[in-house]
Amino acid sequence: MNIKIFIKKKINGFIKYLYRLFYKLIPIQKKTFLFVAYHGRGYLCNPKAIHEYMSQCEAYHDYQFIWALKKDHYVDIPNAKVIRYNSLQFFYYLARSKYWIFNCKMPAYLMKKKDQIYLQTWHGTPLKKLAHDINIGPSATFYRSQVTKDQMTKSYDIDRQRYDYFLSPSAFATEKFISSFQLNLNQILEVGYPRNDFLTNITEEKIRQLKQKYNLPQDKKIILYAPTWRDNSYNSKGYTYDIQVDFEYWKSKLYPNYVVLFKPHYLITNQYEYPDLNNFLYFMKEDTDINELYVISDVLITDYSSVFFDFAILRRPILFYMYDLEEYKENIRGFYLDVPTDLPGEVITEEDELIHRLENLEIYFHQYIDKLKNFNQVYNSYQDGMCSKKVVEAVIDLK
Repeated sequence: MNIKIFIKKKINGFIKYLYRLFYKLIPIQKKTFLFVAYHGRGYLCNPKAIHEYMSQCEAYHDYQFIWALKKDHYVDIPNAKVIRYNSLQFFYYLARSKYWIFNCKMPAYLMKKKDQIYLQTWHGTPLKKLAHDINIGPSATFYRSQVTKDQMTKSYDIDRQRYDYFLSPSAFATEKFISSFQLNLNQILEVGYPRNDFLTNITEEKIRQLKQKYNLPQDKKIILYAPTWRDNSYNSKGYTYDIQVDFEYWKSKLYPNYVVLFKPHYLITNQYEYPDLNNFLYFMKEDTDINELYVISDVLITDYSSVFFDFAILRRPILFYMYDLEEYKENIRGFYLDVPTDLPGEVITEEDELIHRLENLEIYFHQYIDKLKNFNQVYNSYQDGMCSKKVVEAVIDLK
């Protein structure tokens, strides 16, 4: 083992030991919030939306907001104290903060006090089966750490026992979260996702500003290509993704009418070598706020990612490029939805057919307008632009 990694692990282990030893001695600050998104990978998702809402409300002007970020994602955040994720300060504020606002399963070593409130916002409506609902043989292993199903589900069970609230965007999601994480119904806060207030309230002026921010042309259609990771593809650094598209071919067919934003899942760690496709292909970093990419995009292409649930709010075309559908469905996870019947767009397995749909997008999309409307009624009915307010008022008793 690398000596630096060895020393780092020893230091982290000692910090965790001190935390478990002294966390009860650190008094709770009643008006302090600790936010973590994707284990410190950025200022993102539902925690970001909740923080932004509270920062703008006079009722919370005397609250303290703490954001924990990893070293590679360290940024200044307005109206917040930024600390290093997994640092001594992080463990201090774990013990100090009245409210924990996290968006993914947290490590087992967290020690929650009786008077602390843990809001697990989660990070998407599930298409892929989760935790206890994954039905693969007993010899199967999960994640790149190769844990067994029992070990995997136990890690969720430990976190679930600490939840005071678990955020849900719909009745469908509530049902799946209860079965997969074995939640109690009284833990569920079914009011919609705060992060989607941004999509509901978006303006044309804001879209124009965001295109300027990302140095994108104002006069071209934008394709957002956002594939997810595969459980069975990984190396020592993390999950890998073998990209199955030819962007040079895309440019030959779609430019100058379109440009492409490529946004891999944040868990994908391998680097890509791109052809020189200036002014056509734009690579988006893992900590880019995908909400901003949604609103500037005219069409979404994804596979098994839950991004399409949120993008559907914008009522724009969605294409599902599932070149490995049978393998994924049978051997990797399985789905909660009936694919392709329940999807608000067409499943495509061949790249030529994908390009053809993009070249004839208006004709294609006309066939799915009613299906998209019905889809939103089922999966996005709470998204009224006021979800952040509803979540905060449910979690904090202002009286």
